[in-house]
Amino acid sequence: MKPRLYLETTVPSYLTARPSHDLIRSAHQQTTRQWWEQRRAEFELYVSQVVVRECQGGEPDAAAKRLDAIRDLPLLEQTTNATALAESLLRQVPLPEKAVVDALHIAISAVHGMNYLLTWNCTHIANASLRLRIESVCWEHGYEPPVICTPEELLREDE
Repeated sequence: MKPRLYLETTVPSYLTARPSHDLIRSAHQQTTRQWWEQRRAEFELYVSQVVVRECQGGEPDAAAKRLDAIRDLPLLEQTTNATALAESLLRQVPLPEKAVVDALHIAISAVHGMNYLLTWNCTHIANASLRLRIESVCWEHGYEPPVICTPEELLREDE
């Protein structure tokens, strides 16, 4: 059985974006494409309606590319349990109010038993200084937290 992976919005965004002139953003784009081509088949990929809504935003051609990338992926529901967990994450981690969507990504992935949450959001999601608090809140609510990581962390050494 393949590990279950929740794909947060930054991943299809980097995957489908025009090449950036910013060095770090460009590296993230290249790493994302490499992971997508070489490793994604090793995981069961999932998204949520939250991801779909975020992918729909912005410039129409770019949005269409993002939506096309996730088109065939199963949708995880934003259940009442996920909403409650997200509210606790906002209060207890604490995450700023503007990070409500980030808290939802974490909560939806935990409630649905994802093994991984893949993201480039290193401010509120893949942030080492928040990781233990995020995990503690998930455990307090009875959920195993997913491994929160970037595509770079899921590439093999030989890649």
